[in-house]
Amino acid sequence: MWVDSHCHLTYDEDAPFLDDILGRARASGVGALISISCRMDEFEKLERLANTYKDVFFSLGIHPHDAGETLDKISLDALIARMRTFAQHPKAVAIGETGLDYYYDHSPRDIQKEVFRAQLRLAIEEDLPVIIHTRNADEDTIAILKEEGQGRLRGVLHCFSGTHALCEAGLELGFYVSASGIITFKKSDELREIFQDVPMERLLVETDAPYLAPTPHRGKRNEPAFVSLTGEALANLRGVSASEMARVTTQNFFSLFTKTRPFYQD
Repeated sequence: MWVDSHCHLTYDEDAPFLDDILGRARASGVGALISISCRMDEFEKLERLANTYKDVFFSLGIHPHDAGETLDKISLDALIARMRTFAQHPKAVAIGETGLDYYYDHSPRDIQKEVFRAQLRLAIEEDLPVIIHTRNADEDTIAILKEEGQGRLRGVLHCFSGTHALCEAGLELGFYVSASGIITFKKSDELREIFQDVPMERLLVETDAPYLAPTPHRGKRNEPAFVSLTGEALANLRGVSASEMARVTTQNFFSLFTKTRPFYQD
């Protein structure tokens, strides 16, 4: 069984085709997936998805791109209260994606940090893992994780495409590191080197669908069924069988996202 630890199923263009998308995922061996929140208006949609599909879980988060616009609509205290309410759902399994993005700077950096910190505090309060997005903000991201976490946070550096230093800092914090289709891209030699050294017990796989489809689908719309291609590439990189990589990454998934476990108990 494979798991897709990070995809986006709430985009409007997906809505008419979700049964087909999820059917192809199941046919390719995907037994669980997390549909990720980036905006406040996704919370209710995600809850409905999780209520409809037994293998779909969801997260609650405000992406750094959306931090400024969100606080234009609602106070930070009210936002966190709303997230806290949705976090009580049995299939709300993580906080995020959240973090910092200094590449695009769609939101002011001080607001990004404020919203990031608040979500980390909520994750600790609700004992949920955090899903971290960071781009061109490694130093601030790690500093805030250390300051707010104080050893109490667990989570994943999602769609990892950063440096050796960022990976090591995340591992030192006890975080998992997630491979996406980027590891299959021709020019990703340095990233593949990084993933050769990540401890097996800290590896996850994801699609980040509908983005970043792995080879041979690069440039096309990504979907959860393709997580097996990323997993197979990771297995080849590590010199293990695809079935062993599926076993390990699925075990890691359940170890991190503990609220998923009861849904898979015999």
